[in-house]
Amino acid sequence: MSDLKLTPTRLFEGAWEGAITTSRPNPDKPNIAVTHLDRRVDGVELVRPPQADYWALRVPVPREALSDGVQTFVIRDLDDDTVLGSFAFIAGEVMGDDIRAQVNLLREELDMLKAAFRRHCLETM
Repeated sequence: MSDLKLTPTRLFEGAWEGAITTSRPNPDKPNIAVTHLDRRVDGVELVRPPQADYWALRVPVPREALSDGVQTFVIRDLDDDTVLGSFAFIAGEVMGDDIRAQVNLLREELDMLKAAFRRHCLETM
């Protein structure tokens, strides 16, 4: 399990932003991936501001991801394949509940678990 903690900060000028912290002293830069529909999002930035004890994460929202329905982005620590967090956009028909976003997130996580299980089965043979 990852010791990284993701704190969302804002959505600004077409990019989702957050802060990543850790309890480790003198930690290395985290190995982070952001995916949408099982495809890696390009242009993700992870920088440590001077004199800061966190890394600033900036995820540009691709234009092609802005469409009707629920679009979920999953943020993962690649070192141990732990999901640190996610964010979603709902567009089109107004929904009274965000159940579709939750179902979409569960699907993304299930796909990740299936891939990890298959990897594990191949490695133990």
